[in-house]
Amino acid sequence: MASKLITTTHHLPVELHLEGDRHVLHPRKGHSALYSGIKSLKTTENVVHVGCLGSLVTENGLEPIPNTDEMLALFSTTANAFQPVFVDHDTAASHYEGYCKTDLWPLFHYVLWDSAVDGTAEKNHWNDYVAVNQAFADAIMDIYSAGDTIWIHDYHLLLLPSMLRNTLPNATIGLFLHTPFPSSEIFRCLPKRQEILQGMLGANMIGFQTYSYARHFISSCTRVLGLESSPKGVDYKGFQVAIEIFPIGIDVDRVESRRKSQIVKDKIASIMELYAGKKIIIGRDKVDHIKGVQHKLLAYEKFLMLYPEWHNKVVLIQVTTPPQRESPKLESKVGELVSRINGNFGSLEFVPVHHYHHHLDVDDYVSLLSVANVGLMTSVRDGMNTTSHEFVICQQENRGALILSEFAGTAGSLGGAMLVNPWDYSGVAHAINDALTLSPEEKSNRHEQLYNYVILRTASFWARSFVKELRNWARIPDQMNPTPYLDFGTVKSQFTSAQKRLFLFDYDGTLTPIVKTPSAAHPPPEMLKALEVLCNDPRNYVFIISGRDQGALDKWLGHMSGLGLSAEHGCFIKYPGESNWHNLTEQIDLSWKNEVTEIFSYYTERTQGSFIEHKKSSITWHYRLADPDYGIFQAKECQNHLENAILSKLPVEVLIGKKNLEVRPISINKGEIVKSLLNSQPGTDFVLCAGDDKTDEDMFKALARSNMPEDDCFTVTIGSATKKTKASWHVVKPEELIDLLAVLAEAS
Repeated sequence: MASKLITTTHHLPVELHLEGDRHVLHPRKGHSALYSGIKSLKTTENVVHVGCLGSLVTENGLEPIPNTDEMLALFSTTANAFQPVFVDHDTAASHYEGYCKTDLWPLFHYVLWDSAVDGTAEKNHWNDYVAVNQAFADAIMDIYSAGDTIWIHDYHLLLLPSMLRNTLPNATIGLFLHTPFPSSEIFRCLPKRQEILQGMLGANMIGFQTYSYARHFISSCTRVLGLESSPKGVDYKGFQVAIEIFPIGIDVDRVESRRKSQIVKDKIASIMELYAGKKIIIGRDKVDHIKGVQHKLLAYEKFLMLYPEWHNKVVLIQVTTPPQRESPKLESKVGELVSRINGNFGSLEFVPVHHYHHHLDVDDYVSLLSVANVGLMTSVRDGMNTTSHEFVICQQENRGALILSEFAGTAGSLGGAMLVNPWDYSGVAHAINDALTLSPEEKSNRHEQLYNYVILRTASFWARSFVKELRNWARIPDQMNPTPYLDFGTVKSQFTSAQKRLFLFDYDGTLTPIVKTPSAAHPPPEMLKALEVLCNDPRNYVFIISGRDQGALDKWLGHMSGLGLSAEHGCFIKYPGESNWHNLTEQIDLSWKNEVTEIFSYYTERTQGSFIEHKKSSITWHYRLADPDYGIFQAKECQNHLENAILSKLPVEVLIGKKNLEVRPISINKGEIVKSLLNSQPGTDFVLCAGDDKTDEDMFKALARSNMPEDDCFTVTIGSATKKTKASWHVVKPEELIDLLAVLAEAS
């Protein structure tokens, strides 16, 4: 059976109507660009659309839809290929009206909450948000087969990628966010910020409308979760999640066919007759704070004040549609503004603003866009605003100017538009005058630029681009020959049959997770228990080879007499059964430390949150607590400084660790210690060596060059399968290595 493309939106693109005693499916209003893009894929893909049903539309109003076999059969026919998600009314309302519209929607549009609450309702809303996401996960699991592609849409389902990833570790999962994504300074105000980011990062690829939204998301991952990132992706749980830009478009053919219909032509003639001799400015928005209707009206009022010559010659037709959540205060303010403008600038024969507050018929909407001389869109924050695309398609004869808010998602794509700041009323007023007085040649040039973009970047192009890129990205690890995941069964089998075993472990990031403050890296109890058992077996020789100093290793691990310890990357060593440390750097000149300390101090003073860790034979500069971006910048500057001032004249090297730089003697490293230990243990027939960063690569290289048979030697890196390493195997996190040690301890 052919693999499926499972697309997931909050609502299905249809709603259920009861007509007599028959249930009939009708297209759902709104989100036309999204639904058109998904529909276009059905010509080449086996698409199954998963979503909520909403309510049953009857003559008496809205009613819950029963979860029956009859309902499932109606939606899952070959023609429809819908997979409905049944959620009870209260949970659905709390999910959508509660968490989505009260918490996420305002925040994503840069509107912070201003009400003080006790948190009870918010907790319930969050629980229902989780429950609805889980209901979607269950519905997808019911139809998923190996090889299927899953495409999740928008802020209603941000936890769904990780829920699916936990159950389907190898699935191809994409997420597209249709709203803006705010800067990290705004996003960090969200109480559930970590859970939301972790939920999103379950996807292989996350798509955004614009580069700025993607940049804000990457910054939030870095600052809130402390993850490593690049402009192309975020490293999460051993894999890189791709971050890509896909501006959405519209169904151009659908708008074109409407525009050319006889009904629309008749309506155009009627509107032109009604507003004969007047220039028409068109605006169409939801009554929502982010749509900037107030800003538009205030700017239009300013225009009439600054340019009295346009009185009785121009009219603003503003269509407002009721939002999904009523906003009576805003509606009242809009009504008051319209009345004020018409009262101050109107007359018996001239009404400057015609305001219509209702859902507009599609033919009426297309007719208005076609007759307008100027399209005016002043949203203060918008995911995309495809009205601007529809305006361009409808203006092929008129070639009217498009005035667009620079805060709309389309602003970066529509280069032919006149961009304005909606808070600058005078600036918008001047733009309106400029738009009305453009020469025919400039109008034509601007429209041609806009039109060429809109007909190329359609909803179909957007959908196909996303799916193609998602599948390409999901295949990349296979092309890169990833490091295979450690086979615990094979390790246990070799361990059991071996007579002389050598264990070599790094400490931070290997036996314990990386922490922000080095002194807080306490050993997990289960790790200590497993190590104790392994050390007590005379066939085992266990060593911790760490960058830590002697004091830290003694404090945390010194109570195990059978455990060997190496500190400061091999500068000091304490063999099993001994109580004294051997200094391997006694003959090495350490006078260079003063110069390095001066350089590190210079950058510490200028990098808030950074600090210096002094060890006996090395010095480390940590910037884990600094601003992530500035810390990386300063680390590169510091590294360049060290390479130019120190490395060229002194026998030291710079190690680039995880959020730190370390300077140490060049003649001593972990690889040298591994060679020494291997030579001291002739007849070893099992080696398990594990580490997580660049300093541990010296251990892997030393073992690769040794005479140990490959089948008896297990070199393991902690991290991604695609991480560049000399290790033969990988596990994703320290907890997995500890689990293996517990298995081996039990078999010891």
